[in-house]
Formats: sequence, structure tokens, C-alpha cells
Amino acid sequence: MKKILFAASEAVPFIKTGGLADVVGSLPGYFDKDAYDVRVILPKYACMEEKWKDKLKLIAKFYVKLGWRQQYVGLYETEYKGIHYYFVDNEFYFAGPSPYGPIHEDVEKFAYFSKAVVESLQKLDFVPDIVHCHDWQAALIPVYMETLYGNIEFYQHIKTVFSIHNILFQGRWRLNSVQDATGLPEYLFTTKYLEAYGESNYMKGAIVFADAVTTVSKSYAMEIMTQEGGAGLDGVLRKYSYKLFGIMNGLDYDVFHPGKDTYISYHYDKENAVQQKAKQKAALQKKLGLPVDEDVFLLGMISRMSDQKGFDLVACVLEELLQRENLQMVVLGSGEERYQNMFRYFSYHNPQRLSATIGYSEELAHKIYAACDGFLMPSLTEPCGLCQLISLRYGTVPIVRETGGLRDTVTPYNKYLDTGTGFSFANYNAHEMKDAVLLAMDMFYHQKEEWEKLMARGMEADFSWKSSVAEYRELYRMLSES
Repeated sequence: MKKILFAASEAVPFIKTGGLADVVGSLPGYFDKDAYDVRVILPKYACMEEKWKDKLKLIAKFYVKLGWRQQYVGLYETEYKGIHYYFVDNEFYFAGPSPYGPIHEDVEKFAYFSKAVVESLQKLDFVPDIVHCHDWQAALIPVYMETLYGNIEFYQHIKTVFSIHNILFQGRWRLNSVQDATGLPEYLFTTKYLEAYGESNYMKGAIVFADAVTTVSKSYAMEIMTQEGGAGLDGVLRKYSYKLFGIMNGLDYDVFHPGKDTYISYHYDKENAVQQKAKQKAALQKKLGLPVDEDVFLLGMISRMSDQKGFDLVACVLEELLQRENLQMVVLGSGEERYQNMFRYFSYHNPQRLSATIGYSEELAHKIYAACDGFLMPSLTEPCGLCQLISLRYGTVPIVRETGGLRDTVTPYNKYLDTGTGFSFANYNAHEMKDAVLLAMDMFYHQKEEWEKLMARGMEADFSWKSSVAEYRELYRMLSES
């Protein structure tokens, strides 16, 4: 039996700030239990809900050396949905109202977490064949294992995988501060290893030292090796391209299931989606104060409000779009203040056309996926994207820019071949985005039969974890045999 330990900074249901938590919390459950024992190790944050902390059992206490510091480690465990979870406890690092804080604090916090994970391996009754590290917060695990612990026999048979979920967040900070915080030897803080552009870079260290590097879609794996998409790490990624793999994230089809979603009032499948979505649309319009009209084109957006997510494009044409009587928009998210204020302004002046909810609600998100006709994702970059996968699952037609995982998962509509699952545009241009929205609206209003076939093809697409798990299994097999 293969033993895999996921190391990450968050996972549902225990703590979530973004899509990383969905991946780490759902992927382990899709491996064959007879052949794989996949477990997860996380920080024990003070901001976790008490109902989860109450379920944890203390299994070990020890100290780790972090530079000149001796830091306490409490090791806890619990089970959830048949998956074994471990938690690293240290109130100095993991106190506070949120999992993350200022970067200068987080670089030490997650250096501690990485080293605590490495030393925890000797305290568990579970010795993994592979430690699978997710994003920069766990990036020092391969570095520690290959350097400070590389001569210890216990660690020499354990392989490491490092997954890049978003290359824009790398764990960068001042060299001398990071050297002090990590206790790593001085030679590692050079261009060959951890140094990049005058700073220490955790993600670069993982790329160099991990046995394999993955990212969350095949297109994104290619994009991050370019100067435009690599955020300064394209050179090191090209150098280590022989161990870089793009494996698409999957979607938990038990959670996102229009036939049994507890957040929505009208359940449906491919056969009755048109009728039931119309009822769901009316319910959402009423809830949000929009005119109830099942015939109007309802366009949804659920996103962090930032340039990376394409909100500068939306800002260019939002007023123009809202002048159309046959369009309503529903927006959910938060982010940069200028975009939050933009939606506040336009929703105030266009209450018949736009509903904007600043913040996040899981219930409202599910209602939007189920009720909308189209879903807009005009991202500048998108490593994988889950929103378009959920939209397809719920028969809501995605309108996306052709980048990263959006390119890999949304097939553009082709009227000549009668194929496709959505609409897309190639260049990062506001008017190309607007044209894609108008093209979708035109089909919705004038080619109902074609629109319903487009919805059905999206619902038939399979982006569950099944195919992704098969690729991870093959990667783990290859590493185990090397």
C-alpha cells in the first residue's frame, strides 16, 4: 500500500480561505482505500471553529530547532470522512483571527510549520512514501528534507512532490531575515537555490529540491515557463521542466451536485435543467431584489476582485453592459477596494440590472451557480479555476478568457460543428470580453435549442477527481520506482 501525506496550510472543512482548501480537503478521498493511505497534515489555527478543535486528540509533544530558537510542537489527530488528519499546534505562530498575516510573520510561521512537519514524521505511526506539499506555505519541506535531514536514513526513502496552485504567491522575504528564521545554511541563500532577485524565495527552493513539481492544469504548466506567466520563476521552471507536470484539479461532485445540493430549492439534472433553473432564477432574483423575469439573461460572477481575475476589463465595459435592458448581473466577492466601490456604485444606480454582494456566502454562491444562465471569468491568469467547473456542472454556460485551466476545461462553441461547452476570448481585451458576452446573449435569446444543447454538453462533461487521481497515481508510482 502506498502511503501519501499531504502537507498544506488549509483544507476543508477545517479552515478555508480559497480553492487550495477545496483541493486538499477533497482529493485524498478519491484514492482507492485498498491501495492508498492518503493523510493530511495542517496547522492547528486558533481561528478554527471550536467544533473541529474539540475533535482533536493530542498524540505527541516535542520541540524543533528553528535557527537559534527552540519551538514547541503539539501534534494532534482526528478523522473526517475516512481521512486521517494531523495538526501542528503552536499558539505563538497559529494564534490570531485568520490563518495568514503580514508576510514577514508568515515566512517564519511556515518555516516553523515545514520543519515541524519534517520532524513529525518520526513521531507518527505512519511513515509516508511520499510527502505531497502544497503551495509556498509548505515549500520548505523538500528543502529541509534534502539538506538538514538528507543524511538521516529515515528520510532517504521518502520522496517529495510540490504543487504550485498559484505562482503569484511565492513566499518572498529578505535574505538575512529568512536565514535567521529558517536556520538553513548560508550556501542555500544563493541564486542556485533559494535566492531570487535579491530575496529569499520559498517556492523556488521547493522547485529545486522536490522530486517532482506539479501545477493545476496543463496549460498553466506551459504558461509558468514563459516570461509573461512565470512571475520571475520561469527560468528555474524551464531548468527543471523535466520534473514539472500539469494535472488538472477536479471538482467534488458530491458537494457540487444540482440534483441534491442542500443550498438550492429546485433540484435538477440534464433532463429538466431548463425548467428547474428558471424557478431557481426567479427565487434568486426575488432574494436579491432584482425584477423577477425568467426570460432575462442572468450573468453571474463569483470571484476575488482583482486585476488577476479580470476586473479591470469588467470596469471598462460595465456601464455599457448595464445599459442593456435584456441583461441582469449578480456579483459575489471581495477584494480591492476600488472594485468593491465600483460595484457598490453601479448596483446603487442600477438596482434593476445589478446585484453586488461584497463578501462571501457559500449558500449564495451555490444559488448563483444554479440560477444563472451565463458565468463570467475574464481572468488575466487562472491556474485551474473551480468556478467554471461548477458552472458546467450546474448547466450555467461559462464565458472565459483562454488562459490556464480555463483554456483546458471550456471548449469554445463552434456553430459549424455544433460543439463546445461555453464561450471564450483570446486577448486580454475588454471589448473582446464584451463581444463574448453579447454572443452568448444572442444565442440565449435567438437560438434556444442550441443554447439548451450547450447547457447539456456542459453538464455531461466530467471534471470530477477521477481522471486527475489517475494521473497522481501514475506520478506516485513513477517516483516510488525511481
